[in-house]
Amino acid sequence: MTNRPSYGFDTLQIHAGARPDPATGARQTPIHQTTAYVFKDADHAAALFNLQEVGFIYSRLTNPTIAVLQERIATLEGGVGAVCCSSGHAAQIMALFPLMSPGKNIVASTRLYGGTLTQFSQTIKRFGWSATFVDMDDEAAVKAAIDDNTRAIFCESIANPGGYVTDIPAMAKLADAEGIPLIVDNTAATPFLCRPIEMGATLVVHSTTKYLTGSGTVTGGAVVDSGRFDWSKNDKFPSLSQPEEAYHGLKFHETFGELAFTFHGIAIGLRDLGMTMNPQGAHYTLIGMETLSLRMERHVHNAEKLARWLEEDPRIDRVTYAGLKSSPYADRAKKLYPRGTGALFTIAVKGGYDACIKLVDGLEIFSHVANLGDARSLILHPASTTHRQLSVEQQEKAGAGPSVVRLSIGIESIEDLIADMDQALTKATA
Repeated sequence: MTNRPSYGFDTLQIHAGARPDPATGARQTPIHQTTAYVFKDADHAAALFNLQEVGFIYSRLTNPTIAVLQERIATLEGGVGAVCCSSGHAAQIMALFPLMSPGKNIVASTRLYGGTLTQFSQTIKRFGWSATFVDMDDEAAVKAAIDDNTRAIFCESIANPGGYVTDIPAMAKLADAEGIPLIVDNTAATPFLCRPIEMGATLVVHSTTKYLTGSGTVTGGAVVDSGRFDWSKNDKFPSLSQPEEAYHGLKFHETFGELAFTFHGIAIGLRDLGMTMNPQGAHYTLIGMETLSLRMERHVHNAEKLARWLEEDPRIDRVTYAGLKSSPYADRAKKLYPRGTGALFTIAVKGGYDACIKLVDGLEIFSHVANLGDARSLILHPASTTHRQLSVEQQEKAGAGPSVVRLSIGIESIEDLIADMDQALTKATA
């Protein structure tokens, strides 16, 4: 199917990248459960390995099932290409890998998923990289944190766990002025609610594990390339602008133009880092994406109703949902996220840490799991789980203090969700 601008989101989420199987006529994308592919002849093999021809070599690099998913995600995000990998965390490393080298740094939001905070504050130091964490609402502080060694700004469109919404156009303008890319994690919003590339982002990353798949079945990640960044403008990004020794001096940006980052992600990232998505996992995600818009509408509907109910409940100190009129982010949300601000937010429970634990244990419909974006409603106490490696001060900055629980609102009956929360709060605050 040709992806024309006239096609709507609902059509593209089903058809983008997918064509009837030429061998069998199968309408659903087949699972190509294979490691390798037969070459036409020796010249064909050589051309593939030299990046002179696009095709399938080995499933660590490329796979037909995964290729369909990559095209679909890129289409929905408005990018020129995408590379899928094994998880959201893998996607973050994949996104940074072509940009970074020892001694270089990124400027990252303080409001990030706890695992991302740990990855950026601890793990990447083993590569000689570093991160400076800044409140992205303070543009002056973001600008001040950027130095000659900064190679990217990183934020989440809708922050995990608090559900705060980022002013992406403002961050994009700042990144452009500094000559560095803006990387936006769009996991919690999905391209149905937010298209960061249209707002100026250079790269978009996803944990496809979450809303894109939608049912908590398989892990995966994706890096989407806008194709708009000039990697050869200066010498900051030699992996993309300078000769690559592994390919006999090929220059990725010179050779592949707007697809430079995407080709680098496959030819270097997947080849050498090996964080490959499983084709069966890609199949699950493709099926999940066929109903993405329908699910997101219901997720948002339920989240808005439950957030309003919780805001009025005397057992709750505060609700962070940006879709509330009382939220300090309400105006930004209305302007930049007109379809809604997702289904992820936190509540602060009166009674602190102990009350949070009782609430988690007292719920019947909500599942206590370390995930989000499921069709099921989920709850987590970040301070004792995803953010437990952080100090209390860091937890508070991330919106995940001891009295806070994170809610990921599913697509169940909203009346049932309210009733379940009501009975559990009664137990927790008695």
